[in-house]
Amino acid sequence: MFDINSFGGLIYGADYNPEQWPRETWREDALLMQEAGVNLVSLAIFSWAHLEPHPGAYDFAWLDEVIDLLHAHGVNVNLATATASPPPWLSLRYPDSRPVTADGIRLEVGGRQLYCPSHQGFRTHAQQLVKHIAQRYQNHPALKLWHVNNEYGCHIDQCFCALCAGEFRGWLQRKYGTLDALNAAWGTAFWSQRYGEWAEIQPPRRAPTYANPTQQLDWRRFSSDNILSLYRMEVAVLRGVTPHIPVTTNFLGFLPGLDYFKWAQEEDVVSLDAYPDPSGPTPHLEAGMTYDIMRSLRGGQRWILMEQATSAVNWRQRNALKRPGLMRLLNHQALAHGANGLMFFQWRASRAGAEKFHSGMVQHVGPERSRTWREVKALGQELKSLTELTRAQVPARVAIMFDWNNWWALEIDSKPSTLKLMPIVQKWYAALRQLGQNVDFVHPEGNLSDYDVVTVPNSYLLPQASADNIRRYVSEGGALVTGYFSGIVDEHEHIHLGGYPALLNDVLGLWVEEWMVMQPDERNHLRFNGSGETYDVREWAEVIHPQEAETLATFEDDFIAGGPAVTRHSFGAGHAYYVGGDFPLAAMIHLLELALNGASVPTCRIPAQLDITLSQLGDTQVLHLLNVHPTESLRLNLPEGGVRLGKGAALPQTLTLAPYGVELIQFPGTVHLGELQIQQAAETLTLSH
Repeated sequence: MFDINSFGGLIYGADYNPEQWPRETWREDALLMQEAGVNLVSLAIFSWAHLEPHPGAYDFAWLDEVIDLLHAHGVNVNLATATASPPPWLSLRYPDSRPVTADGIRLEVGGRQLYCPSHQGFRTHAQQLVKHIAQRYQNHPALKLWHVNNEYGCHIDQCFCALCAGEFRGWLQRKYGTLDALNAAWGTAFWSQRYGEWAEIQPPRRAPTYANPTQQLDWRRFSSDNILSLYRMEVAVLRGVTPHIPVTTNFLGFLPGLDYFKWAQEEDVVSLDAYPDPSGPTPHLEAGMTYDIMRSLRGGQRWILMEQATSAVNWRQRNALKRPGLMRLLNHQALAHGANGLMFFQWRASRAGAEKFHSGMVQHVGPERSRTWREVKALGQELKSLTELTRAQVPARVAIMFDWNNWWALEIDSKPSTLKLMPIVQKWYAALRQLGQNVDFVHPEGNLSDYDVVTVPNSYLLPQASADNIRRYVSEGGALVTGYFSGIVDEHEHIHLGGYPALLNDVLGLWVEEWMVMQPDERNHLRFNGSGETYDVREWAEVIHPQEAETLATFEDDFIAGGPAVTRHSFGAGHAYYVGGDFPLAAMIHLLELALNGASVPTCRIPAQLDITLSQLGDTQVLHLLNVHPTESLRLNLPEGGVRLGKGAALPQTLTLAPYGVELIQFPGTVHLGELQIQQAAETLTLSH
């Protein structure tokens, strides 16, 4: 249903908040948008108090004027339902509509997202507002997209009030049917927790010690579903009135609270708000991983970067600006990873409020004296020559398995160690990117057959259906790489007995006896059998008993010296690798290279300074080259036959990428990224096919 062609090219724009500015500024904004190449703005995201200043009394006159003005200047509208920040009158009328924390504190007026997702009064007023907006603007020619609410779960992904407790009990009754089934699933024989009535069940509020793990896990599932029901309520209104207008809601990448694999099926196009830290060592990796999961949520569909900062944000302890060129580089990276649109928060930096120090396309100093304005204007012009990218696909032969249920389960308390999922996933992702791979993310019950190699950085929670899917994939010829502490529990957080990971023992050809959780001052070492290369091991190692698996690397110290650290096992027509510890990035690159090459997936070692993505555009390939270093240039010798995308200009044999430099090179035929040979001689890198 979403058609990028209706925008006339790549989407470019920002959140626009005209209610913060006098009318004379609106006309200046419309002209500046034309100058910058803006073709879409997100409108009315935080406008509820202006659209409904008093209960049931609506004022759309100002919004009519703004939308007409934008349309007259060639700017389309992504119109929000305005429900993301209820007006103060709603909290006064319904004091119990304010959410409650796990400690029993009811939050107060003054911020945003101040609503309990279970409160019927909030739901009724929100539904009425959405209906009025949809009916008023259903036929306006500027309306191209619906923006439902905003950043669900950003601030409130769980509400612990009595209303939510009641909804939780209803959710549990639908899930389990009987209390006997719930007691069995929750393991309530432990600590005398058996429930005799549904009314006895409460959310996992602050307790004397660890709450029941399955209760915690089901609570996270419920909380995601409960907020999803809010989204569905609004979407039902919109699709009933405007079935011809596509619907989205802006995601937040790897947001812990919401299961985006489930959510993405409910929208017409995925959209993302992305704020990688410019002061971090690898903001492009942080951004790239987020971009890739957005593309993966709907099976490779191109997506919209709905929000980002032109420069600094306002909410970190130290808010680094984006140095000249970094904003353009990260936007080109988004295009390379499947974005069809590039938008910012926000159009004009605010004068007042909590986000007044958040950068905008138009900064406080005004456009004439702003470096940021010059950069956003130049990017807008550049995008006009890159319309072809709206048809490009991002093929991947490698996937990372990811599941929000596993994330929730792994980070529940009372574990052998405090394990965090995202640092593990980020390390594996970085290794695959440095090996020249486009990367998809896939759900454990998704279609694995599309990939030559499926990597599982961690799957602590592994239901039987997921294990069966993995077994089928390997037996039919796939290559699996599984990380440590995987396959430990089922969907109810109950241990799979018989040696870890019990459901995959036959696939991996081994069993794990116990875990060696290492103290801060402890070290072990890992040695690969073939190359003899050694690496430090920290945090975690395992006591592995191979049955039929081949040992590729061993631990060197302590009582596990000589024991397997990395194994490989043939299962059916495929192979399964097991990674028995927390290994450094260099070791992950080494072993993933072995697995990829073993599956006939070509690899190349890409220098950390260079980010490469390959996209498919019809019968041609586009090589996206990004120099991610802020101060050092990079010289490249290129394969023959390439031209600059959108320009058709032939390229010199040797190309210099300036700091934060970007090149898009189109090649006829097929060029597999892993088949590019990258050699560094003196100061020049050579890429040859």
